[in-house]
Amino acid sequence: MGQQEEGGTNSSTMFLNIGLSIGVLTRTVMDTVTGELSDTRTRYLGTRAVKLFRIPVHGVDAVLAISSRTWLSYFYQSRFHLSPLSYDTLEYACGFSSEQCTQGVVAISTNTLRILALEKLGAVFNQVTMPLKYTPRKFVIDEESSNMILIETDHNTFTENSKNQRKQQIAEEMVETADEESKMEAAKLAEQFLSEDLPEEIFSSPKAGNGMWASQIRILSPIKQETLEIIKFEQNEAAFSICVCQFNNSPVPGLTYIVVGTSRDLSLAPRQCSGGFLYTYRLVDDGSHMELVHKTPVDDVPTALCPFQGRLLVGVGKLLRIYDLGKKKLLRKCENKHIPNLIVGIKCSGNRILCSDNQESIHFVKYKAGENSLVAFADDTFPRWVTQATMLDYYTAAVGDKFGNLAVMRLPQDSKDNVEDDPTGNKAIWDRGLLNGASQKLDMINMFHIGESVTYLELATLIPGGNEALVYTTLSGQSEC
Repeated sequence: MGQQEEGGTNSSTMFLNIGLSIGVLTRTVMDTVTGELSDTRTRYLGTRAVKLFRIPVHGVDAVLAISSRTWLSYFYQSRFHLSPLSYDTLEYACGFSSEQCTQGVVAISTNTLRILALEKLGAVFNQVTMPLKYTPRKFVIDEESSNMILIETDHNTFTENSKNQRKQQIAEEMVETADEESKMEAAKLAEQFLSEDLPEEIFSSPKAGNGMWASQIRILSPIKQETLEIIKFEQNEAAFSICVCQFNNSPVPGLTYIVVGTSRDLSLAPRQCSGGFLYTYRLVDDGSHMELVHKTPVDDVPTALCPFQGRLLVGVGKLLRIYDLGKKKLLRKCENKHIPNLIVGIKCSGNRILCSDNQESIHFVKYKAGENSLVAFADDTFPRWVTQATMLDYYTAAVGDKFGNLAVMRLPQDSKDNVEDDPTGNKAIWDRGLLNGASQKLDMINMFHIGESVTYLELATLIPGGNEALVYTTLSGQSEC
């Protein structure tokens, strides 16, 4: 039981905190005169029985709740917070004060005694920064090893091999253009130029020009905060998509594959490239290294990948395709050619596929296994420039666009996904969909203006036992829900 003053007011409220053996914390308001209990709220903290300890935080009593994870219940800036601590699991705790640590906590973790100081009160997220070579584009997590596999890509950048070749070329030109009298001096300057290594963190990297790309794959251990392996691509080959996939016809059942989509000689304006590739890797050494299985050429940029019923969904330009694992390359099984411009995202739930177009909003596609075909049965009437989209349930999707809007779209109640495709184009004009699109249109439930381009959108549960929240990140680096 702890008495906490709500910030900025002279009145105080008595709170009764109760820790249950099932890992639930119950917090209720106690009337200081009658002892009546009211406004009871519960929160699931962890799998172990909850232990409660009263500690001072900024001169006000707070409650430290210890379960399989440690939580702090406190008032800060006139608001009540119940936040998890970014620290190891504790067994026992008590308030601590000294000259070096005026308000701290002394605690027992396993067989060690530790003194802690609570920092960044009121912060929602805790972050650790790790420097990378290029701009990170996307990442996936291997569930068995908990390692991150991320792709890094930069435009207007040289690879390390291209930098060395360029430096060698400049050094040779320095010697060749020098006069006969200054040959020796030019050779010394060229040798000094080759041996000089300026840190790019201070002097920046040399600009390669438009259409020049540098990219690599990095396997990262977030627990140890170290890089396990780096796989570099050639100059002008850029990675844009990655996914973790398990194929039904794999020679080893349950083997995890990493598929990476790259483009070759990509030009942004106008958008064109000489082709693309799908690299298929398998994880070895407990997920710390990758081995190349094969390399599959494609016609356009593979901008989106998604595992689908033991196969692989790939967005190649404006084509939606299903690939399966082969011995020498991925085998194309079927495709849909009715996406208008460029596929930027793919999500799936059951037989339904949510396909995002960069200019024409989202499309609901159904895979018909009997006919081995992909049929678009619903789309949007509003031309949204989609950056991210995710499925909230079997009928609802959330969409974020480049102009800072976040919308929720839903299929109509009388919608049906058993529509027929018309590959020949002979269907009567009155049987075709509205606006030359799908036969059914999505309804917009609500829309918010965030003010920044949405870079990621996901439906997630931030704490065990908590409610689902729609988490999104923006172009400036904000993470909100």
